[in-house]
Amino acid sequence: MRLEGEAKLLRVFIGESDKWQGRPLYEAIVLEAKRHGLAGATVFKGVMGFGAHSRIHSAKLLQLSEDLPLMIEIVDSDEKIRAFLPVLDAMVREGLVTLERVEVIRYSGSG
Repeated sequence: MRLEGEAKLLRVFIGESDKWQGRPLYEAIVLEAKRHGLAGATVFKGVMGFGAHSRIHSAKLLQLSEDLPLMIEIVDSDEKIRAFLPVLDAMVREGLVTLERVEVIRYSGSG
């Protein structure tokens, strides 16, 4: 698979403890992205952050270190990303989803 030129970057900001059908939400999102044939997905773990409820989540605070912020990034064509948005809408109860235009310089795989 090749992806070059203008594309979309989808970012999903959630908490580490968020669940979907009994499994970690981040894992469920990545598996759904793969099932939908998206180019790839990466999960990043944050060391500190806060969201809509203004609660600080930090690796320094022992009681909150089990719910650190996570960000999932997915890059693919506009059409494929937009087709995936209803899936995310059903899965993400609390969180932030953003989209932005990006330019893919080089992406190629054997898939």
